[in-house]
Amino acid sequence: MDAFDFIIIGAGSAGSVLANRLSADPKNTVLLLEAGPQDKSPFFHMPLGYSVTLKSRRFNWQFYTNPDPGTGNRRHKWPRGKALGGSSSINAMIYMRGNPGDYDGWRQQGCVGWGASDILPYFMRSEDYEHGHLPGHGVGGPLPVREPAYVHPMSRVLMDSFAHYGLEERADFNTGLQEGVGLCQFTIDKGRRMSTARTFLKLAKHRPNLEIRTDALAHRILFDGHRANGVRYQKRGRIVDCTARREVILAGGTINSPHLLELSGIGAAKRLKTQGIEPLVDLPGVGENLQDHFNVGISWQFVSGTPSINTMARGLPLVRSLWRYWTHHDGLMSIGPAHVTAFARTRPELHWPDIQFHATPATLDGDAYRDNRLVFHPEPGITLGVCVLRPDSRGSVHAKSANPADHPAISPHYLDTQSDQDTIVRALHLTRAIMKGSPMAPFIEREREPGADSVSDDDLLAFARETGGTLFHPVGTCAMGRADDPNAVLTPDLKVKGVDGLRVADASVMPQLISGNTNAPAIMIGEKAADLVLGNPPPTPVDWPAGVHMEMAKG
Repeated sequence: MDAFDFIIIGAGSAGSVLANRLSADPKNTVLLLEAGPQDKSPFFHMPLGYSVTLKSRRFNWQFYTNPDPGTGNRRHKWPRGKALGGSSSINAMIYMRGNPGDYDGWRQQGCVGWGASDILPYFMRSEDYEHGHLPGHGVGGPLPVREPAYVHPMSRVLMDSFAHYGLEERADFNTGLQEGVGLCQFTIDKGRRMSTARTFLKLAKHRPNLEIRTDALAHRILFDGHRANGVRYQKRGRIVDCTARREVILAGGTINSPHLLELSGIGAAKRLKTQGIEPLVDLPGVGENLQDHFNVGISWQFVSGTPSINTMARGLPLVRSLWRYWTHHDGLMSIGPAHVTAFARTRPELHWPDIQFHATPATLDGDAYRDNRLVFHPEPGITLGVCVLRPDSRGSVHAKSANPADHPAISPHYLDTQSDQDTIVRALHLTRAIMKGSPMAPFIEREREPGADSVSDDDLLAFARETGGTLFHPVGTCAMGRADDPNAVLTPDLKVKGVDGLRVADASVMPQLISGNTNAPAIMIGEKAADLVLGNPPPTPVDWPAGVHMEMAKG
């Protein structure tokens, strides 16, 4: 039986970071298991290649949710990365840390060591910031953080429209102040996607003390009594057991991590027995507390002749864009799908924003977009997607059987609470208000979706239920919390309660969804987890440059 000091399950945003940091000491032997293949396809590395990987069954888990009552009993497609780099190899590449108040909220819930000033050094450690040693940013880390290399002319008009409404333009959302509008920062360098496989793992993969095994589907965590001491996985039809002398670290993500815990006998005992799984630890919080950003888009058709990605993404302009990318690695194909982001409050009494916009000068066929495929309308246009940043609704992820190859049951419970319904309706009204009478108005021919006839709150809520979908930010299913919290799966040092030698390190550990995109926080979690595993002292806390340390505000 193979033996290693550490076994990491999942080579995604956090797992690749852990593999790098734990193997930096040549005394540590590390095994990294990944269910998907290596990241060799050129579509991984071309930023707009995500349009291909979203459809792939080779590089993508292609999860589907259960019929969701809050959204017309629709089944939502949830793509998650299945390759080296995980979802960082197929995502929109936006680098967004969230609001410092999010992390202070975690600390207030008992997650000591996870406050805003505690975790900022880990963001900085990862980072190679384009503008150098500015306050709150890091230089020389594995992860390039860059400004967009290409800005569409209508993106500039859109930012002017937000500013006309009263939202301040911001050059950097990652310093503590969020409310405002600006261009996204990206994990893209010289026109290429910088996944954690292309950064953290690339720097470490030739180390003799790190072994990476791809196409290896984990079946269960092995235990000696209540101590995790190995992993069973399948590769090319062969079952393999390997031993962990020190720790097993589960970094499979918000869907796969709770699934594997349940397959290994850790979860609600009654539920496990109904699936034919022998319980080891009765831990009812496993798979609960699922949260996601539910995105609803309003789209407008532009006046004919207005610049739009719709016209750039077909025919001869598309050929030119592809040629430009392959010869110079710049232009349209070298940037992410969302060009502009904005944060706003739907109620003036809120301390900080409760909604986020993602906008791009393009419109997509509605049915195709909801199936996560990109089919552009022939006419030019623009779409503003908006989400509730801190939803109150909670869903779940649970094993459907004892078979590791069976996808788990995902119940998102979107718009399950009145507060979420009210906030998304206010957000849609606000979206229209921003566009009305703005610098964008002369370019608009008509509102495409939901259309001028949808006016009332009931109309807009129905539109949200019928058309909204995931923003690809699921978190929370292995939440950390106080040791005496019966709903917490982990203690704040990321150890699974009730067993020894087992931790979880990925977005599933978040007790509450952060106010923004989740890839940068997942990488931060991997950085902090490495220190916890190695027993390193925490870095000196660093205040966020804007000095924003607010109590968690409910939106």
